[in-house]
Amino acid sequence: MKDIIRREKIFSHPIQKVWDAITKAEEISTWFIPANFKAEKGFKYTFNADGGDCSPISGEVLEATPYTLIYSWIVTEKPVKTTVKWQLEEVDGGTKLYLEHSGISNYKGETAVEMFASFTGGWDNCIECLKTYLKEEVHAG
Repeated sequence: MKDIIRREKIFSHPIQKVWDAITKAEEISTWFIPANFKAEKGFKYTFNADGGDCSPISGEVLEATPYTLIYSWIVTEKPVKTTVKWQLEEVDGGTKLYLEHSGISNYKGETAVEMFASFTGGWDNCIECLKTYLKEEVHAG
Protein backbone atom coordinates (compact mmCIF):
# COMPACT_ATOMS: atom_id res chain seq x y z
CA MET A 1 0.00 0.00 0.00
CA LYS A 2 1.19 3.47 -0.79
CA ASP A 3 1.94 5.52 2.30
CA ILE A 4 2.58 9.00 0.91
CA ILE A 5 0.43 11.34 -1.15
CA ARG A 6 2.48 13.90 -3.08
CA ARG A 7 1.24 16.87 -5.06
CA GLU A 8 3.02 19.68 -6.89
CA LYS A 9 1.43 22.79 -8.29
CA ILE A 10 2.84 26.01 -9.73
CA PHE A 11 0.95 29.17 -8.90
CA SER A 12 1.47 32.45 -10.73
CA HIS A 13 1.54 34.30 -7.42
CA PRO A 14 4.35 35.58 -5.19
CA ILE A 15 5.66 33.11 -2.63
CA GLN A 16 4.54 35.26 0.32
CA LYS A 17 0.94 35.32 -0.96
CA VAL A 18 0.86 31.51 -1.19
CA TRP A 19 2.59 31.20 2.21
CA ASP A 20 0.00 33.46 3.83
CA ALA A 21 -2.82 31.42 2.29
CA ILE A 22 -1.55 28.18 3.86
CA THR A 23 -0.40 29.59 7.22
CA LYS A 24 -2.88 32.28 8.33
CA ALA A 25 -6.05 31.06 10.04
CA GLU A 26 -8.29 33.65 8.41
CA GLU A 27 -7.08 32.68 4.95
CA ILE A 28 -7.16 28.91 5.58
CA SER A 29 -10.71 29.34 6.88
CA THR A 30 -11.71 31.06 3.64
CA TRP A 31 -10.50 28.53 1.08
CA PHE A 32 -10.13 25.29 3.07
CA ILE A 33 -11.70 24.53 6.45
CA PRO A 34 -12.52 26.86 9.37
CA ALA A 35 -9.29 26.81 11.36
CA ASN A 36 -7.75 27.72 14.66
CA PHE A 37 -4.19 27.76 13.32
CA LYS A 38 -0.86 29.52 13.82
CA ALA A 39 2.28 28.65 11.91
CA GLU A 40 4.31 28.38 15.11
CA LYS A 41 6.17 25.26 16.23
CA GLY A 42 4.25 23.58 19.04
CA PHE A 43 0.91 25.25 18.27
CA LYS A 44 -1.98 22.82 18.68
CA TYR A 45 -4.53 23.52 15.97
CA THR A 46 -8.02 22.41 15.00
CA PHE A 47 -9.72 22.39 11.60
CA ASN A 48 -13.49 22.24 12.14
CA ALA A 49 -15.28 21.02 9.05
CA ASP A 50 -18.90 22.07 8.69
CA GLY A 51 -20.98 18.97 7.99
CA GLY A 52 -20.27 16.84 4.96
CA ASP A 53 -18.02 13.83 5.14
CA CYS A 54 -15.17 15.55 6.97
CA SER A 55 -14.82 15.28 10.74
CA PRO A 56 -12.72 17.75 12.77
CA ILE A 57 -8.97 17.48 12.35
CA SER A 58 -6.42 18.37 15.00
CA GLY A 59 -2.71 18.23 15.41
CA GLU A 60 0.43 20.12 16.29
CA VAL A 61 2.71 22.30 14.19
CA LEU A 62 6.03 20.45 14.04
CA GLU A 63 7.94 22.95 11.89
CA ALA A 64 7.20 26.43 10.60
CA THR A 65 10.23 27.95 8.96
CA PRO A 66 10.18 30.30 6.01
CA TYR A 67 8.29 28.42 3.32
CA THR A 68 8.24 25.00 5.01
CA LEU A 69 5.29 24.01 7.17
CA ILE A 70 4.91 20.57 8.77
CA TYR A 71 2.15 19.47 11.11
CA SER A 72 0.61 16.32 12.48
CA TRP A 73 -2.86 15.48 11.16
CA ILE A 74 -5.34 13.55 13.29
CA VAL A 75 -8.89 12.92 12.08
CA THR A 76 -11.18 12.91 15.13
CA GLU A 77 -13.31 9.95 14.00
CA LYS A 78 -10.26 7.79 13.24
CA PRO A 79 -7.52 9.11 15.54
CA VAL A 80 -4.28 8.04 13.92
CA LYS A 81 -1.36 10.46 13.61
CA THR A 82 -0.18 11.26 10.09
CA THR A 83 1.96 14.16 8.85
CA VAL A 84 1.32 16.95 6.35
CA LYS A 85 4.21 18.89 4.84
CA TRP A 86 3.96 21.99 2.66
CA GLN A 87 7.04 23.47 0.96
CA LEU A 88 7.13 26.51 -1.28
CA GLU A 89 9.82 27.44 -3.77
CA GLU A 90 10.16 30.57 -5.86
CA VAL A 91 10.20 29.80 -9.58
CA ASP A 92 10.11 31.97 -12.67
CA GLY A 93 6.74 33.66 -12.75
CA GLY A 94 5.48 32.38 -9.41
CA THR A 95 5.65 29.77 -6.70
CA LYS A 96 5.95 25.99 -6.76
CA LEU A 97 4.00 24.26 -4.00
CA TYR A 98 4.94 20.78 -2.81
CA LEU A 99 2.44 18.98 -0.62
CA GLU A 100 3.16 15.66 1.07
CA HIS A 101 0.86 13.68 3.38
CA SER A 102 2.65 10.72 4.96
CA GLY A 103 2.10 8.08 7.61
CA ILE A 104 -1.19 6.82 6.19
CA SER A 105 -0.05 3.24 6.71
CA ASN A 106 -0.35 3.98 10.45
CA TYR A 107 -4.03 3.16 9.90
CA LYS A 108 -4.72 -0.57 10.08
CA GLY A 109 -5.95 -2.86 7.30
CA GLU A 110 -8.72 -1.64 5.02
CA THR A 111 -8.95 1.62 6.95
CA ALA A 112 -5.55 2.58 5.55
CA VAL A 113 -6.77 1.99 1.99
CA GLU A 114 -9.96 3.96 2.65
CA MET A 115 -8.09 6.87 4.26
CA PHE A 116 -5.53 6.95 1.45
CA ALA A 117 -8.35 7.28 -1.10
CA SER A 118 -10.14 9.88 1.01
CA PHE A 119 -7.01 11.97 1.57
CA THR A 120 -6.06 11.72 -2.12
CA GLY A 121 -9.37 13.19 -3.22
CA GLY A 122 -9.34 15.68 -0.38
CA TRP A 123 -5.90 17.06 -1.24
CA ASP A 124 -6.77 17.31 -4.94
CA ASN A 125 -9.84 19.33 -3.98
CA CYS A 126 -7.81 21.37 -1.50
CA ILE A 127 -5.27 22.43 -4.13
CA GLU A 128 -8.06 23.39 -6.55
CA CYS A 129 -9.70 25.49 -3.82
CA LEU A 130 -6.35 27.17 -3.08
CA LYS A 131 -5.91 27.91 -6.79
CA THR A 132 -9.36 29.51 -6.97
CA TYR A 133 -8.81 31.46 -3.75
CA LEU A 134 -5.47 32.88 -4.91
CA LYS A 135 -6.92 33.84 -8.27
CA GLU A 136 -9.84 35.64 -6.61
CA GLU A 137 -7.72 37.33 -3.94
CA VAL A 138 -5.04 38.57 -6.32
CA HIS A 139 -7.56 39.93 -8.79
CA ALA A 140 -10.01 41.28 -6.20
CA GLY A 141 -8.13 44.53 -5.59
